[in-house]
Amino acid sequence: MMSVTPIPALSDNYIWLLRQDNSQSVCVVDPGEAAPVIEFLERESLTLKSILITHHHHDHTGGLAELIKRYSPHVIGPANPNIEGIDETVGDGDEVRIMGRLFDVIATPGHTLDHISYFTAGIPALLFCGDTLFCAGCGRLFEGTPEQMFAALNKFAELPEDTLVFAAHEYTQANLTFARAADPENEDVKHALQECEKARALDRPTLPSTIGRELKINPYLRVGTDSVRQAAGTQGVNDTDLATFTTLREWKNRF
Repeated sequence: MMSVTPIPALSDNYIWLLRQDNSQSVCVVDPGEAAPVIEFLERESLTLKSILITHHHHDHTGGLAELIKRYSPHVIGPANPNIEGIDETVGDGDEVRIMGRLFDVIATPGHTLDHISYFTAGIPALLFCGDTLFCAGCGRLFEGTPEQMFAALNKFAELPEDTLVFAAHEYTQANLTFARAADPENEDVKHALQECEKARALDRPTLPSTIGRELKINPYLRVGTDSVRQAAGTQGVNDTDLATFTTLREWKNRF
């Protein structure tokens, strides 16, 4: 059984640590800084064997150099020469094996052009989606187009609904606050925001989410619903699903 543990980093990042059963060998995803990873590994007497990278932003790669120097892990990531330390470059349709479990690599450009995500089926199914899909939200479009991000999110929508979603940031409360405006008739959003506020008041992570939950509360996955369409229509164009998505993303930027 693979367990996943959040390691808080920087102001609102999560570095996810993967461990198979009771093995002392582990993998981490998107180490934005090294110190909290080293502290966790030393405290638990674990060995870092591999690292998964989703994209080149520094808050996802900033700890690579120190972790490589200290542990010599096998580093897997997108084919981007701006990321120093990648041992194995992967892209859409590739497969990687992490601690005996096979992960599919999914190209998910939008936030950045090099962005990839990692999905593994099984019980439970796991998705490491970096800054593409957040709980009740999606990433900003720094390099890609609305079309690319919308296509990436639609790939996720087709995954099994019980898939656990491990996003890279604790953005849930802000995203749900926006979702309440973008999907005002959605009772699931209102309930999720209440639960989120309770968790954050106790400094507890709101992640992981699930694909099934996101289909109920994430306005970017609900652009075809009347409630979201009507709300988007007050802010811009909403005559197609893509136009509604584009309007929502631009609205969120200034929300």
